[in-house]
Amino acid sequence: MDTRFLLPLCLVLLLLGCEVQGTHPTEQDEPPSPALLAQVQEALSMYWDTAKAAAQGLYEKTYLPTMDEKIRDMYNKGSAAISTYTGIFTDQIMTILQGEE
Repeated sequence: MDTRFLLPLCLVLLLLGCEVQGTHPTEQDEPPSPALLAQVQEALSMYWDTAKAAAQGLYEKTYLPTMDEKIRDMYNKGSAAISTYTGIFTDQIMTILQGEE
């Protein structure tokens, strides 16, 4: 799942877990009770645990050792190349900033 969908998903789960209650104009606004906050926290925790278990199950179902090995190899090669080019770039910037003597 893409991380940009995480916040809207959490908000939807929050809305599904809470009831919307309206107030009449004659009623005084009261701060939310600790019991309501505890219920919301419990509901969010339950939804988070369910989503985490589903993601873990999906990962275990689709886990391929050869693919994991290829991904690790690509990461190692990519990070080595990036650090090499970062070193070259840093050296060039330092040369430009120091000026030629």
